[in-house]
Amino acid sequence: MNQKEINGLASANRIKAMSVLKESGIADVWSEAGCRVNLVGSLRMGLLASRRDIDLHVYSTGITAKSSFAIASRIAENPNVTEIKCINGLHTDEHCMAWHFFYRHEDEIWQFDVIHIEEGSAYDGYFERMADRIVAVMSDEQRDTILRLKFETPSGYDYHGVEYYEAVIADGVDSLSGLSKWIEEHRKKPIYYWIP
Repeated sequence: MNQKEINGLASANRIKAMSVLKESGIADVWSEAGCRVNLVGSLRMGLLASRRDIDLHVYSTGITAKSSFAIASRIAENPNVTEIKCINGLHTDEHCMAWHFFYRHEDEIWQFDVIHIEEGSAYDGYFERMADRIVAVMSDEQRDTILRLKFETPSGYDYHGVEYYEAVIADGVDSLSGLSKWIEEHRKKPIYYWIP
């Protein structure tokens, strides 16, 4: 694919993702439960490529496993939700429940990563600021490179979105082989959350 085709496909995928988000009603369930709901990740930044995933951060106070499961149980009632996974991080520095909802849209499965975060905790708004900062500093050329690398990455490779962004924006990586080497070295470092 040339860059024009890549950009066109990314744009079409973004439109489809927004339609799936609305159709699913998943964000609405959290909002109706009194949570503040924010879109984060590649969809927020206009960098969604071939992966069918939608990232939401939802916030409320006094989160317990019981209260978070009660909200998730309403989502489970949707017949198009085919699978749900949960990681309880309430007793970590992240103060959250991480939910993964798999949603069937026509003949495709979309993954909703919904992180239920304690309002006012250290990560309240952090990833929204990360996304907005990336959009603010990213050049058109860097955006094109990120999308191209995402589409060039073979399926089954577990590369994280933020690894593309940091590699390209901070370190000028512009090839798939360069990205692979960058990620190999990057993953030897202690875990950190990058904001440009």
